[in-house]
Amino acid sequence: MSLESWTDLVNLDALRDWMDEEHLESGPLENVVALAGGTQNILLKFDRGPRSFVLRRPPHRPHMNGSETMRREARVLAALKGSDVPHPGLIAACPREDVLGAAFYLMEPIDGFNPTVGLPPLHASDENIRRRMGFAIADGAAALGRVDYIAAGLTDLGKPENYLERQVARWRGQLESYAEYEGWAGPAEIPGVERVADWLDANRPKSFKPGIIHGDYHLANVMYRFDGPELAAIVDWELTTIGDPLLDLGWLMATWPDAEGRGSTGSVGVQPWNGFPKIEELIARYAEGTTRDMSAIEWYGVLACYKLGIILEGTHARAAAGKAPRETGDMLHASTLGLFRRALGWIGN
Repeated sequence: MSLESWTDLVNLDALRDWMDEEHLESGPLENVVALAGGTQNILLKFDRGPRSFVLRRPPHRPHMNGSETMRREARVLAALKGSDVPHPGLIAACPREDVLGAAFYLMEPIDGFNPTVGLPPLHASDENIRRRMGFAIADGAAALGRVDYIAAGLTDLGKPENYLERQVARWRGQLESYAEYEGWAGPAEIPGVERVADWLDANRPKSFKPGIIHGDYHLANVMYRFDGPELAAIVDWELTTIGDPLLDLGWLMATWPDAEGRGSTGSVGVQPWNGFPKIEELIARYAEGTTRDMSAIEWYGVLACYKLGIILEGTHARAAAGKAPRETGDMLHASTLGLFRRALGWIGN
């Protein structure tokens, strides 16, 4: 794609002028390329002078609060500077919308790969490296959970008060809202949905220690180093907030593939899978890097299944009403059923 065509995504002249104001190198923006991401957010990599940059901004038709999401992401990435959490290095952020039509930020390029896209020869050929890759993703979650969000200046990022108490009601209400889509068969299509909700309410931990959570922590949202099993960066911080960091581990539990590489939401596409640790081993590894109470960790896995299953069911409901592709809706409904089967397995039903 030519340089001029990038103006359909980002006004490069406006970006260059803003970078001049921020004293971020000088000269033209060169070697502009789009980067694939797990979301519809726009990611552009480019060079200016001797330095490379990655721009992240919302899509031109954001869902809701796209600019606010960018501001939150940039704020958390800035707060993580100097921590042992693998993350993209923030270069500069523009909270204003008058430069590119939305808030955006610039970050350092990540020298790494996403395992769901494919494993490089080093990782594909060594079962021990793949095992250590699994432990590395658990270590990343534990490291994020150790960050003192108060010292990092993030006390107003979220509302930790009654965080756990709000979860079931919040997502039950989300599921009920799908009734607006004509043709959707309703919650009855999800065996165990009320059983899981009741179990979560009855077994909720009585207390927790608030911290930063990523909010969507799984294999598709991390990048690994090319030269070994360590994480290069945790990416896609759209859902970051202050809550119970054990939910990030719960999210891993909900989405982690089985021995054959099949996840509860379908095939994760990481091949070969042999060598990667089991869920129980991830939990044990996380426990080595935290002082948090892990005695109710299955509760967090069940909550993650409940929450993610309801989120995915939304597309199935929209598909029933002709507002999303039927094939996609059916696929995600199957994922919802897989998540609830996993949750029911943990609660003994």
